[in-house]
Amino acid sequence: MEWFEALILGLVQGLTEFLPVSSSGHLAIGKALLGVEPSGDLVFEVTVHAATVLATIVVFRRQIWKLLCGLFKFKYNDETDYIAKLCVSMVPVFVVGMFFKDQVEAAFSSLLVVGVCLLVTAVLLTLSDFLSARASAAVKESRNGISFWQALVVGVGQALAVLPGLSRSGTTISTGLLCGVKRENMAQFSFLMVLVPILGETFLDLVGGDMAASSTGALPLLVGFAAAFVSGLFACKVMIALVRKAQLKWFGLYCALAGLLVLLFLA
Repeated sequence: MEWFEALILGLVQGLTEFLPVSSSGHLAIGKALLGVEPSGDLVFEVTVHAATVLATIVVFRRQIWKLLCGLFKFKYNDETDYIAKLCVSMVPVFVVGMFFKDQVEAAFSSLLVVGVCLLVTAVLLTLSDFLSARASAAVKESRNGISFWQALVVGVGQALAVLPGLSRSGTTISTGLLCGVKRENMAQFSFLMVLVPILGETFLDLVGGDMAASSTGALPLLVGFAAAFVSGLFACKVMIALVRKAQLKWFGLYCALAGLLVLLFLA
């Protein structure tokens, strides 16, 4: 991978990580269009995801600091409750990472999987727009705007969204809305729940030697990281506003068109 290809792919990652259109799917499509050969590892993908996690930390720094301050009061308060629910949401993706990593890595080389998953994302986004109001009215609002069972269901959505083409933000936000979580509560929870899994995966790649053994050079990794971080800062702020106000079905329409194009011309 050349540095300019890493720059383009990093920008794609940063812009699409927070928009509900699947960053992993767009990375796979971008590699195919650029002629970048799929590597035998996911080090580049993990690196640019770590960049967007850093962007998330910057955008939500005040909220994260408040959560940490509440946690170290060592009592069950709103902050402790919220962190506990974030931990519950991470359990499903931990299971997938521990026991199905090889299968996930194999899926990243299949544009057929990308196309199908983009269509699934389109369905989820469209359903969430039409059914979220009814679901929210039917469920009693919990502490911090989300219950433990809702956090677990959203976590299952995040675990399934490790597949390329199945948008992580789109799946978690849609799943939360369909479970009755209100829009104003779902965006922040969706973005914060990914912090520990991605940072943990990056740390394991570093200590496990995967970074050094990767077929992707150091310069492309650095360029991709920087591009994803800068574009991610912009996209994160945009997506927060969109979830609160905009209809997600238009992103669903985009995902449906992108999925059909992938299946017809690239798969």
